Amino acid sequence: MRTAAAAREGAPAWRSRRGTPVPRIVPPVVRRQADRAPAPPMPGGEIVLQSPPEIPEQTSDTFTQALTYLPMGAMAIGMIAMVSGGHSNSIEYVGSGAMGVGMVGMMVGSIARGKGDRKVKLNGLRRDYLRYLSQVRSKVRRAAEQQRTAMEHAAPAPAVLTDLALAGEVWQRARGGAGFLNARFAVGPQALAIRLVPPDTKPVEDLDPLCVGALRSFIRTHASVPALPVSVRLSSVSSIRLSGDRETATGMVRALIAQIATAHLPADVSISVCASGERIGTWEWIKWLPHNRHPTETDAAGPARLMVPGLGWLPGILGAELRDRPRFTPGPHAGSLPFHVVVADGVPVEGEIVGVDGVVIIDLSAAGTPGGQASPPDAVPPHDPAVLRLDVTREQVYRLSAGERIPAGVPDVLSRPEAEALARLLAPLRPPDPDAPGEDALAADISLAALLGVTDPARLDVPALWRPRAPRALLRVPIGTDADGNPVELDIKESAQGGMGPHGLVVGATGSGKSELLRTLVLALALTHDPGELNFVLVDFKGGATFLGLDTLPHVSAVITNLADELPLVDRMRDALHGEIVRRQEVFRATGNHASLRDYARARADGANLPPMPTLFVVLDEFSELLAAKPEFIDLFVMIGRVGRSLGVHLLLASQRLEEGRLRGLETQLSYRIGLRTFSAAESRTVLGVPDAYELPSRPGNGYLKVDTTGMTRFKAAYVSGSAVRKPDYPERALPPHL
Repeated sequence: MRTAAAAREGAPAWRSRRGTPVPRIVPPVVRRQADRAPAPPMPGGEIVLQSPPEIPEQTSDTFTQALTYLPMGAMAIGMIAMVSGGHSNSIEYVGSGAMGVGMVGMMVGSIARGKGDRKVKLNGLRRDYLRYLSQVRSKVRRAAEQQRTAMEHAAPAPAVLTDLALAGEVWQRARGGAGFLNARFAVGPQALAIRLVPPDTKPVEDLDPLCVGALRSFIRTHASVPALPVSVRLSSVSSIRLSGDRETATGMVRALIAQIATAHLPADVSISVCASGERIGTWEWIKWLPHNRHPTETDAAGPARLMVPGLGWLPGILGAELRDRPRFTPGPHAGSLPFHVVVADGVPVEGEIVGVDGVVIIDLSAAGTPGGQASPPDAVPPHDPAVLRLDVTREQVYRLSAGERIPAGVPDVLSRPEAEALARLLAPLRPPDPDAPGEDALAADISLAALLGVTDPARLDVPALWRPRAPRALLRVPIGTDADGNPVELDIKESAQGGMGPHGLVVGATGSGKSELLRTLVLALALTHDPGELNFVLVDFKGGATFLGLDTLPHVSAVITNLADELPLVDRMRDALHGEIVRRQEVFRATGNHASLRDYARARADGANLPPMPTLFVVLDEFSELLAAKPEFIDLFVMIGRVGRSLGVHLLLASQRLEEGRLRGLETQLSYRIGLRTFSAAESRTVLGVPDAYELPSRPGNGYLKVDTTGMTRFKAAYVSGSAVRKPDYPERALPPHL
C-alpha cells in the first residue's frame, strides 16, 4: 500500500511502471465531517456607543451670591459713616476700607469656588466616559480576535495548507454550503463583524472636546480589523485578470489554486491549465492535483491531465461537461458541476469557453511589469462587473475598478516547491466512499463483546483477559466506534501517565443511552483488569436499574441504589468514601510516605511487603439529583477531585441534565467529558462548550468525547444489555475406524 509519502518518490501511486492499472487501497486519511472540530463562530450584532458628556453649564447661583456681597459691603461702610457722625478719622477710614476689601475678596472667592466645582464635575464625567470606552474596547478586541479566528479557519493561510493535508483536513467545503467557491488571495483590513453605531449627540460645541476626540479615535481605530483574509467568490466573476509584477502574481495564483484544491472536492471543482510552451513548466505541479484529471480519458500514465496549449482545446476535451451551459451570470453558483477554474498563461483569452457559466479564467497574460511596479494609472480599464482586475506588486494588491486603484491587501504567495509538495500530498487521496463505513458506522449498533473481540461470552478466558497490562494500556478500554468504524477508547488514567483522567463527567437526556454507556464502561474495565488492580463503587441515586446485576462482579466493592428513598444512606456513603480517602492517606504514610498510588505500586513490584491497593473507580449516576437533596456533598466531590489523583481514586459523575453552576468549583477537576444527546443547547454548552450534543440523532449511544481543549470525537457507544450471541454446541461424534 502506497501512502502520500510514497507518492513523492515518483510516479502516481495508482499506476505501475508500465502504466498498467493495478489495484490500489487508499489509506483513510481524509477526515470525515463528523470527525472535524466545529468551525469557530463569527461574532455579530452591534454596539450603540454612548454619547460623550456635555460640558457643565456655568450656574448663575454663584455669581448672584457673589453680587450680594456688594450691597452688604456698602451698607456696612454707610453704617460706619453714620456712627462717626461725620467726624472721620484715619481708623474709621481704615476699617471701612478693610470691610470693603473683605467683601470683594468674598465675592472673588465665591466665583473661583464655582469654577472649581465645575472643573471637578467635568473631570468626573471624563473619567467615567473614558472608563466606559475602555470596557467597550475590551469587548471589541475580543470580538476582533473571534472574527480573526473564524475567518482564518474558513480561509487558512498558504503556509498551513500542507499541515491540513497531512492531518486529513481537506475538501471540507460542500457544494451549496458556506464558503463554497470562496478563495483567499490576500490579507488586508476588513470591517469589524460587530457594527459600531455612533451615538446621537447634541452639537459638538456642547460636548467635552477630550471625550469627543477619544470617541472619534475609538471608532477610527476599531471599525476595521487589520490583516484578515481577503477572498473572492469564484462564481461571482467570469475571469480574474492580473497585471503587475509577474513573480508575485504567479506566486499569488499558486496560493489561490492550492487553497481551492485543498478546500474543494475534485468532483466539485476542476482545475485546468492553458499555457504556452515556454510557460507550461511554471504550472507543471498542478498535474499532481486530483482536480486536474480528466473525468473519463486516460493515457499510459493514468487519467489524462487537463493541461493544454490553448483555451480552444478545452471545449473539445470537456465538451460533455460544458455543452448547453448558459452564459455567465453573477451570483452564487447553482448550475452544473464541476465548476471549472482555468489558468491561462501566455495564451489568448478568447473562444467559446470565455463567459460560460461555471467557468472562471485566471488570466496572467498582462502580468510582467518589470521590477514589481504597478501598472500606470492611465492603463486602468473601465469597470466590468464580470471581470476582477488585480494589479499586483510585491507589497500590495490593488483592485482596478471604474478607473480607480483600490488597495485590497498584501498578496498571498506560495513558492513552487511548496505548491508541488502540497499537490503530491493530495495526489493519492480520494474522497470518502459513501458506501464505506462513515456515517453508517455511527448508525450501526455494536456490542461490547464484538468491540473487545470476545467471540463467545459463555467461554471467557479470564486469566488471559486479566493478565498484566502494559502501563499505556492500564485503565484504557474501548467504549464505542467513530465515524470510520475505528474503536474510540476512554483512558481514565491521569494525564501525567498519558490518560484522559482522572475524573470525568457524563451528561445525557432520557433515552440517550447514558445508563447503557455506564454499564459498558464498567464491564469493559472489569473484563480487562484483575480485581487486584481495579475496584468499583457504583452509586445510583434514583431507580437503581443502571447497575442492576453488576454487584456479583469481584471488582465491585459496593453497589448503592435508591438513595432518593433513603436519604440517611447518603450520609453513610459520604462517611464511607471520606473514610476510604483517609485510610489510603494513612496507609501511604505508614508504609514509607509514598506520594502516590504509582509509587506504592512500584514499591510492591520491587518486593516490598505491602498489601495490595487497587485503583478505586467511583461511578455516581444522577449526581445532580443528589446535590439537589444534599448540597453539602459537593465538598466530598471537590476533595476527591483534588486528592484522588495521587490516591488512586477516580470519579465519574453522570446525570440526565446539568445546570450551569451546579459543579461549583469541580469543573477544573473534570478532565474528560462525554456529552450524549442533551435536553437543550445550553446544557450541551455547559458540558462541551458547544451546542453539538443537542443536535445529535435520537438513537441511543450517539455522543461526543471531549478531553481538555483538544477537540471532540464523535462516537457511537457499544451496548452490553442485548442477548449474548453464542456459537452452537454440536455433540462430538466418534470417527469411523478407517479414518
